Amino acid sequence: MPLGSRPALVERTAVPILAAISVSHLLNDLIQSLLPAIYPILKRDFHLDFGQIGFLTLTFQLTASLLQPMIGTFTDRRPQPFSLVVGMGFTLIGLLTLSRAGSYSLLLLAAALIGMGSSVFHPESSRVARLASGGRHGLAQSVFQVGGNAGSALGPLLAAFIVVPFGQPSIAWFSAVALLAMLILFAVGRWYQAKLVDLRAKPRTVETGSLFSRRRVVVSLVILVMLIFSKDFYVASFTNYFTFYLISKFQLPVQDAQIHLFIFLGALAVGTLLGGPIGDRIGRRYVIWLSILGVLPFTLLLPFANLFWTTVLSVIIGVVLASAFSSIVVYAIELVPGRVGMISGFFFGFSFGMAGLGAAALGHLADVTSIATVYTVCSFLPALGLFAYFLPKIEKKHV
Repeated sequence: MPLGSRPALVERTAVPILAAISVSHLLNDLIQSLLPAIYPILKRDFHLDFGQIGFLTLTFQLTASLLQPMIGTFTDRRPQPFSLVVGMGFTLIGLLTLSRAGSYSLLLLAAALIGMGSSVFHPESSRVARLASGGRHGLAQSVFQVGGNAGSALGPLLAAFIVVPFGQPSIAWFSAVALLAMLILFAVGRWYQAKLVDLRAKPRTVETGSLFSRRRVVVSLVILVMLIFSKDFYVASFTNYFTFYLISKFQLPVQDAQIHLFIFLGALAVGTLLGGPIGDRIGRRYVIWLSILGVLPFTLLLPFANLFWTTVLSVIIGVVLASAFSSIVVYAIELVPGRVGMISGFFFGFSFGMAGLGAAALGHLADVTSIATVYTVCSFLPALGLFAYFLPKIEKKHV
């Protein structure tokens, strides 16, 4: 009986580790979200235009996106359990630089350092979530992701009540958050190290090649990239410019606008939490299709809504749209088995890159036209969800 129960124990979800990596993701993304959350302050104090604000985001996103696939590929071959602590160290240095920056060039340096921390954190922490999943990959990815979304939602709220009244130097107070994350990640690193030793000591089934032809895999990855593009360009319009949109259209004060941003980011967190488990149950392809294309009617309505309906629509858009990402990452990993670090690094990196390019492009569009035009143009992006119809049904193939 004890022998018969052993495999079940091996496959049991490591809930404390999932919780720890999710909390670490919360703390990591809370710090990262401080940068866009204080854009109205930086715009005022440093006399920035929307193009310069977009370039700040681009700098952060590029350092995060370009390094992630390389780090993921390297750690596929040589896992680095304590690299998570090192990555958070870069974030801590960037945070302190941001709090003391007195010029635009130092703001760019701070953004780059925070992006470097992210590039180390995401591929390895995604691998830890998969190792701790006990086979429930969608659930694990959602739990991991919801921590990040919750942190992204908390950042603007904390910025509204701490950074706005106390100014740029108060950003340094958040160094305590980075130090707490480093302590948690050190404990996770010890578990990860022990897990690697355990995996090497026992015979294990090696994940073989894809169930589909190389051409089908490439086409499917291109479709997923297209869907990430549509999702992250649209989300970038909110994370970077929603406060400006609300201030411009409805004459809201900065703090009220940041609370509305917090509501949207909270909706993203809820959608992320729901997407993975639903994908485990009904199939990730359907979640991807419905979450991208299904949000289109609401995005088309948003530019014409009053303040109340803008808030309602932003919540619906956030919940529906965010349910896609966890399913996209797990789906892509199943398309290319045995390359968890490379695939998760690529998709996290591409997501960051698209968010950065979106911020820069939309900032320029806002300067040339108006902030309202940004939301009219972006409202058509979810129509790209039609291409999800052509994704293969992986779940059926596994049966």
